Amino acid sequence: MADKESAQAYWKANLRIIYICMAIWALVSFGFGIVFRPLLEGIPVGGADLGFWFAQQGSILIFIVLIFFYTWYMNRLDRKYGVDEE
Repeated sequence: MADKESAQAYWKANLRIIYICMAIWALVSFGFGIVFRPLLEGIPVGGADLGFWFAQQGSILIFIVLIFFYTWYMNRLDRKYGVDEE
């Protein structure tokens, strides 16, 4: 019984972090790059406005950061629930 509860808690925590990462990525790529781009036009970044920067580079960089964060977090979660590879 305890193993089943532990597995459910692990899966629930895994899904929670996946949903959070996906929401951040959607906000940055779709929100800042498309929807909120007119609001970000007046903020210059590297010769272009911030909305254009998010559409061209920002969403990719945020995605890479999210990959590293997810890896770090899942390794920590694996150790907490005793399913790590080491």
